[in-house]
Amino acid sequence: MNKRLFPTLFTLLMAGSSLLSTPGWTAPPARQAPATPIQPTTEAPVRTTLPNGMRIIIVPDRLAPVVTTEMNYLVGSAAAPRGFPGTAHALEHMMFRGSKGLDKDQLAAIGARMGGNYNADTTESTTQFFYTAPAEDLDIALRIEALRMNGLTLSDADWKHERGAIEQEVSRDLSSPGYQYLSRLQSILFAHTPYEHDALGTRPSFDRTDAAMLRRFYRDWYAPNNAILIITGNVDADQALAHARDIFSPLPARSLPPRPTIEPGAVQPQLLHFPTDYPIGLIAIASRMPGQRARDYATAQILSDVLSSQRGALYDLVPEGKALLTGFDYAPKADAGIGIALAAFPAGQDPSTLLQTLRDTLALLQAHGVPSDLVDAARRKELAQLGYAANSISGLAESWSEAVAVMGLDSPDALASAYASVTPEDVNRLARQVLDPAQAVTAILTPRSSGHPVAGKGFGGSESFAAPPDHPVVLPQWAQKELMTLSPPTPIPAPFSYVLPNGLHLIVRPAHVSHTVSLYGMVRQNADMQEPAGQEGIADITDELFHYGTTTHDRVSFQKALDDIAATESAGSDFSLNVLAQDFDKGLRLLADNELHPAFPEKSFAVVRMNTASSLAGMLQSPDYLLGRAVKAAISPPHDPSLRQADPARVMKLTLKDCRAFYNAAYRPDLTTIIITGDITPQKALQAVRATFGAWHATGPTPTVDLPPRPDSHASVARVPDESSLQDSVTLAESLGLTARDPDHFALTLGNEALGDGFSSRLYRDLRVRTGYVYTVRSHLAWNRQRAAYTITFGADPSKVAPARDAAIHDVADMQAHPLGEDELTMAKASLLHGLSLQQASLDSIAATYLHLSNLGLPLDNGNMAASAYYNMTAQDVQKAFARWLRPADMAEIIKGP
Repeated sequence: MNKRLFPTLFTLLMAGSSLLSTPGWTAPPARQAPATPIQPTTEAPVRTTLPNGMRIIIVPDRLAPVVTTEMNYLVGSAAAPRGFPGTAHALEHMMFRGSKGLDKDQLAAIGARMGGNYNADTTESTTQFFYTAPAEDLDIALRIEALRMNGLTLSDADWKHERGAIEQEVSRDLSSPGYQYLSRLQSILFAHTPYEHDALGTRPSFDRTDAAMLRRFYRDWYAPNNAILIITGNVDADQALAHARDIFSPLPARSLPPRPTIEPGAVQPQLLHFPTDYPIGLIAIASRMPGQRARDYATAQILSDVLSSQRGALYDLVPEGKALLTGFDYAPKADAGIGIALAAFPAGQDPSTLLQTLRDTLALLQAHGVPSDLVDAARRKELAQLGYAANSISGLAESWSEAVAVMGLDSPDALASAYASVTPEDVNRLARQVLDPAQAVTAILTPRSSGHPVAGKGFGGSESFAAPPDHPVVLPQWAQKELMTLSPPTPIPAPFSYVLPNGLHLIVRPAHVSHTVSLYGMVRQNADMQEPAGQEGIADITDELFHYGTTTHDRVSFQKALDDIAATESAGSDFSLNVLAQDFDKGLRLLADNELHPAFPEKSFAVVRMNTASSLAGMLQSPDYLLGRAVKAAISPPHDPSLRQADPARVMKLTLKDCRAFYNAAYRPDLTTIIITGDITPQKALQAVRATFGAWHATGPTPTVDLPPRPDSHASVARVPDESSLQDSVTLAESLGLTARDPDHFALTLGNEALGDGFSSRLYRDLRVRTGYVYTVRSHLAWNRQRAAYTITFGADPSKVAPARDAAIHDVADMQAHPLGEDELTMAKASLLHGLSLQQASLDSIAATYLHLSNLGLPLDNGNMAASAYYNMTAQDVQKAFARWLRPADMAEIIKGP
């Protein structure tokens, strides 16, 4: 189940402190919000309702030769039988276990060969199945969904096997203190309603669930008249619609049961306490808010944006030294929502003062309302965000699915009208209701006194579905033509590339799918190599101080200028800008001002330094941090630069002069890469970057950024205690003696796809399917300019760690001793070749790819080089590379767990 809830709660745990400055400069008056969103340049959608009641919507997007299908069933956990909250989630899993005309082995083999992203998601009101794949595979994705809709197998044996996997998923999530809190919160806010339990389900309910119950749920709800199919991507809409009509029209409609109603009662205020293993403490004050189908949903979203604003009252607590972090999280469900105000405090500190401060802040907002200009800014932001949907083919499908299937709207544009009509009076009216302390549930999440807090432990993530086949599989006739034969890869067009006289590298990839422009930048840095001795931590402090505005705009007025053009921006060693195309020049000037002329105020530096030291004290004891450090120590020589770490006491001795000196030495145009994508021409982008960054000049010698090569590592064992975990998390690791510039890295990547990185992998087959040792297992190749590493990670009960490790090592050794089978080789090639195409399916992934290549010093056409290498590679090439570079006997073992 892909969790889309509460992103901020876990983001805050990993983020640095964000600070304020004193207001000064006044921005010009804000423009009025448009009545409609910035329209994407995608073609008009095509839609129909079949005679059997199934709705189909097709939204063309020419960003890349990719298509996404998202099948939305209008049923979720709220419709589960009483006492069985995980029924919808269980059936979601079983949809990957085979159907008439497509058994589970064929489904897994097709998914692996398509090489796309296929997964599913269960919420309280919907269950969604999505495929993102090359556009030529649309027929295959549609046939899979039709076969699953009408003839799911749902055998007792398959459910018995999958039940164990789901129960392991539940155990994983219960290892998260955050999940425990959110689960308890949901049970309080929605007591005695179908929303009382999370859609995940519980182990007791799964123990009592049988295949017959799942078959009843399937017959009741999985019908064409209860489904909406969204298709987005590079397709001919009329042809795709005709094809979908032919495939789905024969499926019969069925009578649907009554839908559940959600009518929660009054909330009794209470105070909860949760011990955690986080590096910082959290105070969370939660209230019920409107759901996505409510009239006030748009108002609630605007209120959430206002409360989260960097110009808002909650944010003010950080620079005042009253909180490490603050935020507001709004998690809407279909028929109700949850809002949580958050504030963080250092481990070991009494939270009572901060708790009262947070309550007082919310009380003032409830009593006096929020600033109207923040409402205007939030409205502009939400309208602008609707225009970004076309920048991702899968994101466009999700946007339409959310609007039509969850919210019951005609299209995402209908949401724009709702946003445009929200007034400050509406927001303040809702604030008076939802910020009522008499309706709030307060929780204090306190780091354990045992000294074992962690840097952050999330939950959810991608599902792990049907077992991969361990034998040759004959695909259905309709899938053989596209998937059994590999075609020579089509070269990806090169981006436009420029190097300014000051050494700055600019890469431009135009994409006229929406009237937006995105910029992503990177100053190549490595604190391990660049921080002066005794000044560990100065890089993080310097990065954090970019939140304080510029020498000409203080933090508040700088954010006001961004709000006026509905832009989002960040500066530092990694920087970015998302802005409407019409305001690109304004946004770029603001970004350049922040990046090249940061304010670095003395008062702000003192607060950032204190917050950094306070957070560091908890992090240095965290199991996740200690695990990462143990992995580094196991594969690196003693006193390696990567083993440097900051110390809270030394951090407190750092000065603003140290910060400025680090900035002047480390921030240089000749180490900077900028990627610009979206609705812009290369000439326009080059002209704008020259005007804003062209006068930036480096001073002094170029710093050494890259870690030096390291010798081969050797076997070792380390253990990191983590009493909050129910399972052991295991990492097997070793250094490698090559870099990404060595041609053998293509062979290792292809072999690793078959061994442990792809869904249909040997490690998954041998450690989960055949033995049940683990729930998930992955292997990973990490590349730097002068070093590389190989890791295998899995989670297992303590009693199963040793056999799981032995099986993993055996699989690595087998890759060296025997060549891949023809089917394995073809499947790995298909997955990687299709994956290269899918990197072009969103502007974010395009930019990330070019930044990654730039960071490794690889050519921008590396994707085409990789495609050619994969297509022509033999099983013997893979075997030789594994035999040459991997050393199974030298893999270190690091275990984190109870």
